[in-house]
Amino acid sequence: MTLYDRIQIEGLMPERALLRLKRAGIPLYDIEKPQKNRLLLRVERKDVARIFTIYPNPPFADGKSLYTVSKLGGVGLARLVDFCKNRVGLLLGALAFCIITLAADSFVFGIEFVGTDVYARETAQALEEGGVKLFAPYKVGQEDMITAKLLALDYVEFCSVKKVGGRIRVELRTSPFLQKSLSKGAMTAKHSGEIIALTVLKGSALKTAGDTVQAGEALVGNWFSTEAGEQVCVEPIARVRIACVYEGAHEEAVTEEQAFAEAYLALNLTDKDEITERIVIQTEKGFHVKISYIATESVNL
Repeated sequence: MTLYDRIQIEGLMPERALLRLKRAGIPLYDIEKPQKNRLLLRVERKDVARIFTIYPNPPFADGKSLYTVSKLGGVGLARLVDFCKNRVGLLLGALAFCIITLAADSFVFGIEFVGTDVYARETAQALEEGGVKLFAPYKVGQEDMITAKLLALDYVEFCSVKKVGGRIRVELRTSPFLQKSLSKGAMTAKHSGEIIALTVLKGSALKTAGDTVQAGEALVGNWFSTEAGEQVCVEPIARVRIACVYEGAHEEAVTEEQAFAEAYLALNLTDKDEITERIVIQTEKGFHVKISYIATESVNL
């Protein structure tokens, strides 16, 4: 494969410069004379260095060279080769961008609800049981199993689970006859930690701000005392905010993001809860994760 370059020769009577090139055995092609003192011609790329040896650019300072020779660029296939060579960085960058985009598209970065998110916690559990985790590659082929679990929930009439970009889109449609029933039992804590605030609208507070509480421990009793000392059963209405700390080892995680995602899913947080601190430390066996968060729980609110 022969590559050619376009050469320009300028000077007084430039035809004489061709004689010296021919005597040097350099083949010349497509010779044109657009102006009186200028010639255009095509030469093989391998001969360009020899031409500049004979007619340097810039010319010799002593004036021995009467001609100015310039390289105008590649011709035909050589132009394409030069184009690709000059843009190899851009092409590699574009290729790397495409590879990264395709790789990132296979990961899960969030859950999007369509219709209702009333079963957000149950959905997160079903996804985890199906091997679908945040900040991890998407596990294909579990959609039917996840959908079946969600359809088994009360009042769920339609369910669809599919991956769209980097998010899992979960569409839930519930029966229009779904009625919210009041909880009649005592309010118990779902998280362990220190109570920041406890507001009771109905019922009897069993804890106060500053107390520590364990998951499953009663916070508000489903009764209140009359002036006569009798206890009357009621449906408790209350809200509590608990400062909690999670710490755990995740030996099977291979990245900080995966370790944090496993810990996050284990907490079963809702959009009402707030993460205040996250620390992920790599150990000899996986990662150690510490998450400080404020859990907001309520009953009949």
